[in-house]
Amino acid sequence: MADIQLTTIGRAERILLPELLGDVVVVAKVDTGADVSSLWASNVQETEAGLAFSVFGPASPYFNGQIVVVPKGSYDVTRVANSFGQREVRFVIKTPIKLGGRRVLATFTLADRSNKTYPILLGRRLLQGKFVVDVAAGQPLAEAEKARKQQMKLELNKRDN
Repeated sequence: MADIQLTTIGRAERILLPELLGDVVVVAKVDTGADVSSLWASNVQETEAGLAFSVFGPASPYFNGQIVVVPKGSYDVTRVANSFGQREVRFVIKTPIKLGGRRVLATFTLADRSNKTYPILLGRRLLQGKFVVDVAAGQPLAEAEKARKQQMKLELNKRDN
């Protein structure tokens, strides 16, 4: 059996979505607890041409307003359990990404991630056999994570009072 070269990545990494965003660099959260990867998409709808959506939403600094159309037969639908355990029906697409110096084909469910710190989540299926995660490494959005944590504390304090 040939040795498989695993690339070490951190808990958050800068990635490229060349077919969706060209050379725009986006920060993604690496989540070994998630089975499938997830991409923030808005205005998702099936049309005669296929699945139409915008990558990210107007509140994202990465949003460019362009409509992506994935032809019929090139996307799927699945049911996933979200982080709260609720089951949701989501569209699934495949697109290449560049991560850790590698180009790999990634499968993403399309979801509203507008309330999340990271617009993209990279799950186990993408990581398995290609990447190993060093939680001390990577390029997290430390300030955004800190601000989100402080906001959550404030909300909990209000609830308790």
